[in-house]
Amino acid sequence: MDATVTLNPTRLIIAAIIGLALLLLLIIKFKIHAMLSILIGAVVIGLVAGMPFSDIVTAVDDGIGNTLKGIALLVGLGSMFGAILEASGGAQTLAVTMVNKFGDQKAAWALGITGLVIAMPVFFDAGLIILIPLAFSLAKRTKRSSLFYVIPLLAGLAVGHAFIPPTPGPVLVATMLGVDLGWVILIGVFCGIFAMIVAGPIWGSICGKKYNVAIPEHVANQEDFDESKLPGFGTVVGIILIPLVLIVLKSLASVIPALSSVEPVLNFLGQPFVALLIATLVAMFLLGTKHGYTLPELEKIMTKSLEPTGLILLVTACGGVLRYMLQYSGLGEVIGNAVASANLPLVLVAFLVAALVRICVGSATVAMTMAAGIIAAMPGISELSPMYLACVTAAVAGGSTVCSHFNDSGFWLVKSLVGLDEKTTLKTWTIMETLVGGTGFLVALIISFFV
Repeated sequence: MDATVTLNPTRLIIAAIIGLALLLLLIIKFKIHAMLSILIGAVVIGLVAGMPFSDIVTAVDDGIGNTLKGIALLVGLGSMFGAILEASGGAQTLAVTMVNKFGDQKAAWALGITGLVIAMPVFFDAGLIILIPLAFSLAKRTKRSSLFYVIPLLAGLAVGHAFIPPTPGPVLVATMLGVDLGWVILIGVFCGIFAMIVAGPIWGSICGKKYNVAIPEHVANQEDFDESKLPGFGTVVGIILIPLVLIVLKSLASVIPALSSVEPVLNFLGQPFVALLIATLVAMFLLGTKHGYTLPELEKIMTKSLEPTGLILLVTACGGVLRYMLQYSGLGEVIGNAVASANLPLVLVAFLVAALVRICVGSATVAMTMAAGIIAAMPGISELSPMYLACVTAAVAGGSTVCSHFNDSGFWLVKSLVGLDEKTTLKTWTIMETLVGGTGFLVALIISFFV
């Protein structure tokens, strides 16, 4: 990158408006794939801004290389880990045990907590498909509207999916902002718990009383699954906690003197790829081979789990290109100065940028990618404290969750699985997603005032 090139700030802003508008137009109007749209938008920003061709190529190379090296392994390992948990029945174990312990009256809380935990290693769509039969069986047993149980489950899944690593979204944002995942987990869990409570049991109770949604016919005639064949609750919880505990211990080791003697070991074990590798190997043994799966069967399960990761990684990599194009052109500094002069907290800016993209494009991954790219390109980001950057990460997660509507695949998945019409889906699911994102953001904003 030629540091001597100074570009006109007005031209930079015009370039950004043209590039980002083109990006949105390609996705919304022409239905061009998000990966191509982001890449085209980024290159157009560089060209219109007047960047030398060599700098545009450098921004593309650095954006893809530096972004993927931080998340490629984590997304792959996380997918494998989640697939084993899904195939072995570990997700059902967690849900069934929690519901049994909480009882039918407080089952909504159990489903919310279960959804939150399961969505960390398992993709949102898979977690919903696995666990929604339990929500329906509870509605059938208690003769209540299915929304009493479905909404808390959806809220928990949405929180785990958006706020807490090792799910790809917050890992991507944390990587772009250069913040330790341990702090992201701690802040994400704290924000997520409040978000799950507000959007889950509380909003679910309101929806359940207002809309009497019967369970789908094909579910009403189904027999309950055999709980005796599921793995043990303690085993499943222990395996899920392995990567979270190791990553958090790595972060705490640097600030707690008592852990100084084992800090080198914890630093190694708490590296996200090491923590996830250990968890995956333990899951392969305790939930796989010990549970009746052969190694060739496990290999097939894990290979299949990697199919959706290519899309996630490529969209994310192109988001990295956008970030470096903004940074190398000097636009990040222009945006940073504008934010500073507007005297708005960076956490609020992060939320608003992510929310605007989410509303326009629909994809949470694209919203996170673009917001993280714009924020990471601002000057002085690396000088902020890890705790503050973790709050910014949570704000991006919150903004990318709000206002799910017709342009979001999650909207249609929920509508079809629960058996709702579009109007009721907007009044229940869309508001729930907005409560999840808005509550998580507000908690992050409050925490940021004290760090």
